Amino acid sequence: MSLNKILSYIFLSILAIISVGPFLWLLSTALKSPAENIFSYPPVLIPEMPSFQNFINVWNSVPFYKYMTNSFIVSLFTIILNVLLSSLAAYPLAKMHFKGKKLIFYAVLATIMIPFQVIMIPVYLMTLRLNLVDSVSDIAGYAGLILPFSVNAFGIYLMRQAFVAIPKEIEEAAIIDGCNSLSLWWRILLPLTSPTIVTLAIFTFVGSWSEFLWPSIILTKQEMYTLPVGLNHLQGIFSANWRYIAAGAIISMIPIITVFTILQKYFMKGSTQGAIKS
Repeated sequence: MSLNKILSYIFLSILAIISVGPFLWLLSTALKSPAENIFSYPPVLIPEMPSFQNFINVWNSVPFYKYMTNSFIVSLFTIILNVLLSSLAAYPLAKMHFKGKKLIFYAVLATIMIPFQVIMIPVYLMTLRLNLVDSVSDIAGYAGLILPFSVNAFGIYLMRQAFVAIPKEIEEAAIIDGCNSLSLWWRILLPLTSPTIVTLAIFTFVGSWSEFLWPSIILTKQEMYTLPVGLNHLQGIFSANWRYIAAGAIISMIPIITVFTILQKYFMKGSTQGAIKS
């Protein structure tokens, strides 16, 4: 084995330890019993008496099931809208010819550089005036959480690059067979870019599932809390009981890990699909 490979493996191993280390410490804290000191020095990673009681106590003490249900609803509809709207916006930018197409594309890309915090106040005012807050109804509360993230520049860019990679001959054959623009998008382009769609869905799911700032601003009713807001609520309920907070954080990670594990082969394909010069 060459020296370069050895150094590469050492470097990647260090990165893996740095990445996995906090998760292992969180899991260790969640499994420790009240008799064990979680702040002991030197730190003890492996609990002396591992117990799942912290998980049970957290699940029974707060409406965790409701928090997860809210997060699933918000994430699911955010994914559906993001995939549909991003692909619809990307289709003309990739396959149609019209004046100002490049200018529009670059303008869309430019919005990636604008943090959400910059536009958060105007978005909040619009949400408030449209009565899309949870104090009106559950449906309006969900809409207020979903609509601001229903489409973004990253999704448009990702889908546009995937559409560009599809050979023009496939489109021409579909048009000869009688497909119009909408049928071409729905029946030809979307199936051919399914790995990219899965990649976009994973990114959207992770972002929506872990979003804390926006839900914490517009949510006022505890029964409408999403999981990140509910986890923050744990700190006040249990007076910073870090075992319970760690257990709640581990529970919140399980859906993300599960989704990525199931869809990782499509994610790897989709992350490189469309990686061509535009």
